[in-house]
Amino acid sequence: MFFQDGLTGSAWGDWALYTASPLRSLKSDPGFNTLPEWDRPKNGFEGLVGDQPPLGLWDPLGFTKDRNVETFKRRREIELKHGRVAMFATIGYITPEYFKWPGYLSPSADLKFVDVPNGLKALSVMPTAGIAQFFAFVGFLELYYNKSYGEPGNYGKGLFGLGSLGVSASVADPKSRDKKLRAEVSNGRLAMMAIIG
Repeated sequence: MFFQDGLTGSAWGDWALYTASPLRSLKSDPGFNTLPEWDRPKNGFEGLVGDQPPLGLWDPLGFTKDRNVETFKRRREIELKHGRVAMFATIGYITPEYFKWPGYLSPSADLKFVDVPNGLKALSVMPTAGIAQFFAFVGFLELYYNKSYGEPGNYGKGLFGLGSLGVSASVADPKSRDKKLRAEVSNGRLAMMAIIG
């Protein structure tokens, strides 16, 4: 007798009685991979931080086909940066709905924080000098301050960048560190989807 779980689609039962299963044929269906995990060909990048269940290493456009480790590390670093920016952007989009600082954003322009609209409309009222300061600060961080330590996204500043403030914030336990890094990648991917709408 053969059964299929209606919730997950996984099969269970007596496999000897079900020889027509595509899972037993070891042939890949054009629509999806039916091979068991241990029969799937490895491309050298599986098992790294960023592989998330249930998909594992998800590369629908084939960016890892060239097997170039340096290119992969650069793309992973870019993914982490974009994820971090998207997490801040998502918080910055939601927070002004509930809280705005008292006082002036720009005293010379008589612009108060409460007068700044939410979302992208804020750019229409921000002074040009304020936008220039923002880009200058980000440029300083990107070009001068943040130096890569070999691992994608690691700039030697510890957890949450607290090393920049002189606070030791490294995560020593390998399991805990791996869990936090995987959570950062997952949350960054979610934030990238959230901020684009």
